Amino acid sequence: MGAQLRVYRRQIRSVQSTQKITKAMELIAASRIVKAQNRVNAARPYADELTRALAALGKDASLKHPLLTGAENPRRTGILLVTSDRGLAGGYSANAIKKANELAASIRGNGGEPVIYVIGRKGVAYYRFRQIRTAGSWTGFSEQPTFLDARDATETVVSALLATSEGESDGHAGIDELYVVYTRFESMVTQTPTASQVAPVRLSDAEQAAQDERDAQSSQSSDSPAPSYDFEPEPDELLTALLPRYVRARIFSALLESAASESAARRRAMKSASDNAADLIKTYTRLANQARQAEITQEISEIVGGADALAAAGSDY
Repeated sequence: MGAQLRVYRRQIRSVQSTQKITKAMELIAASRIVKAQNRVNAARPYADELTRALAALGKDASLKHPLLTGAENPRRTGILLVTSDRGLAGGYSANAIKKANELAASIRGNGGEPVIYVIGRKGVAYYRFRQIRTAGSWTGFSEQPTFLDARDATETVVSALLATSEGESDGHAGIDELYVVYTRFESMVTQTPTASQVAPVRLSDAEQAAQDERDAQSSQSSDSPAPSYDFEPEPDELLTALLPRYVRARIFSALLESAASESAARRRAMKSASDNAADLIKTYTRLANQARQAEITQEISEIVGGADALAAAGSDY
């Protein structure tokens, strides 16, 4: 009984140590969420409005640019996957990887070829373990990305987008379109894996619906024509400078969304781990108490039995 009691007490101490670690990680993740959410809210309007403006320009048949109009028959599609550098975040990275695999399967089903780019050690490890070739990878900034962190990835995918289908860019064949797969931050409890088309410029279904609603309201309130754009300098020169900035802004916005989602997922996972540790401590404490009670009962029984044996021996004499 004594040995069993020591085992339970050792397990209680071990779980308590783990609970302290998970609780500390939960508090750290919670402290990062607010800052990350503020950065998301600050960056999202710029990326959304820039996308709407360029999507409107894309409808102008006189403007031709590979990042604006895209290829007529896209053969190679880039997929930029954003995952985490560290674990202990529940299914955050696994859900993003699953979304990227679904998109890659859909591209192959349509006769295209997916080209994988990965941000985050979890995604890099996933494809490396399965010996799946990636066209580029970047790590070390998933939790607190900066605008400079998006630059290397942007330069790689933009050079691939600008490469002709027959030519090559930096030793790799070009791509005709680009999707960014990331985890969109909806709320503290909801984060949604999302595949967003970045190039050629397209509005998502939700953005298109909102744009149509604004256009309808504008047409009802005023008979003014749709907005037109004047270019200074020439359109080709301006788009050549503007569109890479647009891709960089979209990638950076996706990094910020993913960072907020990662912190929220880690906080939720660590809270669940802390709660499970508390339940284990209660269970082991109850078992330890039962073992202690059984030990005391056995000791009392041994004392009573010994006293009875002494009394019986004395009466014989």
